[in-house]
Amino acid sequence: MKKLWGGRFSESADSFAEAFGASILFDCRLAPFDIQGSIAHAQMLGETGIITAQESSTIQQGLSKVRAKLERGEIEFRISDEDIHMNIERYLTEEIGSLAGKLHTARSRNDQVALDCHLFVRAQIIEFVSALLLLQESLIGQARANPGAIMPGYTHLQRAQPVLFSHHLLAYAQMFQRDIGRLTDLWKRVNILPLGAGALAGTTFPINRERVAELLGFDELYENSMDAVSDRDFVIEFISCAATCMMHLSRLGEELVLWTTGEFSFVELHDSLSTGSSIMPQKKNPDFAELIRGKTGRVYGALTTILTVMKGLPLAYNKDMQEDKECLFDTVDTVLGSLRVASDMIRTCKINALSMRTSSELGYTNSTDAADYLAKKGLPFREAHEVVGKLVRYAITEGKGLEALSLDEYKRLSPIFEADIFEAIALETVVNRRTSRGGTASSAVEQQLKLLENEGACTLEWIAIHTKILG
Repeated sequence: MKKLWGGRFSESADSFAEAFGASILFDCRLAPFDIQGSIAHAQMLGETGIITAQESSTIQQGLSKVRAKLERGEIEFRISDEDIHMNIERYLTEEIGSLAGKLHTARSRNDQVALDCHLFVRAQIIEFVSALLLLQESLIGQARANPGAIMPGYTHLQRAQPVLFSHHLLAYAQMFQRDIGRLTDLWKRVNILPLGAGALAGTTFPINRERVAELLGFDELYENSMDAVSDRDFVIEFISCAATCMMHLSRLGEELVLWTTGEFSFVELHDSLSTGSSIMPQKKNPDFAELIRGKTGRVYGALTTILTVMKGLPLAYNKDMQEDKECLFDTVDTVLGSLRVASDMIRTCKINALSMRTSSELGYTNSTDAADYLAKKGLPFREAHEVVGKLVRYAITEGKGLEALSLDEYKRLSPIFEADIFEAIALETVVNRRTSRGGTASSAVEQQLKLLENEGACTLEWIAIHTKILG
């Protein structure tokens, strides 16, 4: 296809340089969005009289045929056509002839690609939020299925205090809820129409940008044409949200790696989400949890890439901005894949409640409550802390948990101890006393579950509303 810009040049581009500069190998993913934006643009051109109504109709019909070919897998993208815009125009020309050239009236590839990116990121926000909701449902499902399981809570990766396993899972559910919040908030900064900015200065044609925004479901317009074509802050913010989400996923992945070890034995992953060893027959490896942890670096790298690309660019459009696509696309693929795998791992894993409880007991996670017991009996807390510290040291030498010591053994360290100490340090008692909002008591966890389930229903409604906007 003849270069759209070829009139200025007496020689064709060097073949290697042409391939080096072409973006079609990756921006072909924008094809459905490019067609969607072009149909709206063609409709507006016809409604404003910039082209005739018949020309507008013919162009729209031609674009619909190109879209049908795309959906059937009949489109072949060519490097010689440089980018997605020229490839689509070539196919449109094959459908309707030279009239296809009128589609580019009152627009530039600069505002066209900005529109494609906005449409793409807008769709991916819906995909991300939907995938996060499924992961939350997996976490909530396991929390509901294991209401009484008690595990050690950790600080410094040392056993600290007992918590409900459900409470631990819901900590991640809350993290992912904030990820949802960041993405839904980002929508308003993505749902802004750049088309109509032209190359950088607007256009002399009497376009109706508001009409295009209406057709494509955009809430606002870019109010400065140079800003519209030259910034990618919405891409930066989207990848930043993705990086935060991957950080949360990586932490969850790390816990699954730890919990599936023989040293912990808290969880067993489903066979379909584990791998073995080529030499050690006994191995069951949490490879996919490890991959989530490892793939986090890809998204961090993408964020660094786009920030670096944009940091020194003068206004307005620069070819550097072509580099936004690959890091954006890789981010989308990495995060959506990681969310799906994480959701499946949580949903299908087997919980070893006995191992969790044993670890809590032998980890002396009820020691704080033993000290609180003495303090409530009148002993200053600092002294109570010292007494219980000695009690723990003694229990360790005996190879027992605090629950397994006799009352006589308690009284050797303090006469204040009475028979009610055993009820005070029972794991269920320790857990269920923490009834403060957000605490680990069963009643507090139930409140968390109901809140998350209500927020999940609101998220489903948000998805339904905004999916309609996509058209």
